[in-house]
Amino acid sequence: MRTLTVPLAFSVLAFSSALYAAETPAVIGLVTKADQNPFFVKMKEGAKKAADAGGAKLLTAAGKFDNDNAGQVTAMENMLAAGANTILITPGDSKAIVPAIKKAQAKGVMVIALDSPADPQNATDALFATNNYTAGVLIGRYAKAAMAGKTPRIATLDLYPGHPVGAQRHNGFMAGFGLPAADATSNTLSSAPQIVCMADSFGDQPRGQTAMENCLQKDPGINLVYTLNEPAAAGAFRALQKAGKEKGVLIVSVDGGCTGVKNVKSGMIAATAQQYPLRMASMGVEAGIEYAKTGKKASGYVDTGVTLITDKPMEGLDSKDTTFGLDQCWGNK
Repeated sequence: MRTLTVPLAFSVLAFSSALYAAETPAVIGLVTKADQNPFFVKMKEGAKKAADAGGAKLLTAAGKFDNDNAGQVTAMENMLAAGANTILITPGDSKAIVPAIKKAQAKGVMVIALDSPADPQNATDALFATNNYTAGVLIGRYAKAAMAGKTPRIATLDLYPGHPVGAQRHNGFMAGFGLPAADATSNTLSSAPQIVCMADSFGDQPRGQTAMENCLQKDPGINLVYTLNEPAAAGAFRALQKAGKEKGVLIVSVDGGCTGVKNVKSGMIAATAQQYPLRMASMGVEAGIEYAKTGKKASGYVDTGVTLITDKPMEGLDSKDTTFGLDQCWGNK
């Protein structure tokens, strides 16, 4: 009988690698932009559910506000010290966070962006997110159909300059409306003569109201408002209501939170594009568990879906009503 001799160094290495794969616990960090936003609350819920199901340890932290880069960097450093082997992050400052991402990756940690890409997008191992350009296109097409026969005078309440999510939603809206705009790779907000006012809302209701008030001072004839998200849309509506113009202006938005869907149902918002934060986080945690077990990293972009929500559907556009939207939303129902 022939005996096969395996070199000791090789056999020990193979055994050690197999043992590591089998015994390395999944320690997964989730760093969101802010703590109280219902979108991120839902994201944490999805992450916890997936972590509990997969036997992973979940660490969570958040910035104090949407672009609190220092807070997110500190959170990542604390998670590295606590033994995280995967970090899921919704980048607040998409460029400034990149050095912290690279530092984590250099330690063998997989980093996945959720909802918002880093800049550049390939700075993270993977991105699990809504196609924000598609979300913008959906509400742009809706607005185009709903405004048929009217000359548009558009206000856009955006996030803040340079952020990929804000640019993609804004430019997607323009493309869907039939206006020339930059594509999904651009972080610059496009403009056109039909857009009579562009203002930053920071995704915040009070700032959205102020932005809309300023836009109305600039052009009282505004008849269509695109907003980055539903809190900004609520702020815009308050400003329009205060000016006695709420019945003559169409508002479209993005997010699909419960409050936003209720505002669609009430008629405050004509339509919104709903995204799914629970799905993003669940998929991220599942990828982290797989990485801890096998060493295989997630890669590339995964589209987590978006749906047009409205109770006033337009012919030729696929949409769901607010009953569907409320069943799938996040926040207080």
